[in-house]
Amino acid sequence: MDEMCAQGEWPLYEVFVRSKRGLNHVHVGSLHAADGEMALRRARDLFTRRNEGVSIWVVKSADITASSPDEKDPFFAPSADKVYRHPTFYDIPDNVPHM
Repeated sequence: MDEMCAQGEWPLYEVFVRSKRGLNHVHVGSLHAADGEMALRRARDLFTRRNEGVSIWVVKSADITASSPDEKDPFFAPSADKVYRHPTFYDIPDNVPHM
């Protein structure tokens, strides 16, 4: 419990769960916990009650660095001039999954 905030609250964790049918982890919610192990157990109990998850990630909210939606145009502008990164020059067959 040495991770407690100055106000006496546990840190906030963001929870990501990968379902049995999913290929990626999806953000499902947030919770407070004393440490990562407690966050994993609480996330399991709160977000996988129906046995739908196969993997859980918990990340301290304070450790997440995100881009600003207000700066989306200048932030993502460099990728717009790299058309070779997008599969627009050939057709993808219908039987190719997950493209």
